[in-house]
Amino acid sequence: QVQLVESGGGSVQAGGSLRLSCVASGYTNSRGFMAWFRQAPGKEREGVAAFRTFGGSSYYADSVEGRFTISQDNAKNTLYLEMNSLKPEDTGMYYCAAGSVAGRHPLGANAYFYWGQGTQVTVSS
Repeated sequence: QVQLVESGGGSVQAGGSLRLSCVASGYTNSRGFMAWFRQAPGKEREGVAAFRTFGGSSYYADSVEGRFTISQDNAKNTLYLEMNSLKPEDTGMYYCAAGSVAGRHPLGANAYFYWGQGTQVTVSS
């Protein structure tokens, strides 16, 4: 049974930083992507960043490019999201996703089978 457990969320002021972690159990990411998504109240879930283990390529949403960094520690089966220069518009529930579907955009919500429960990030101005 695949389990994704996120942690690291919290409340910070604008300009601050947070590091999110996602520990995957029952799942080994060999060639596909793992990703971070977020959802603000009243808005659709949006892809933030995706990382491909095979080759190490990554994708970022335009809104976080240059501020967020996605990485993976295969030995710990953990996905990270380093978030710097946080803005109030970064507020939302952040979800880890795995089990990507070949041929679909890695930042698309329909590209993943498995989802974590989420960790809340709140950025105040």
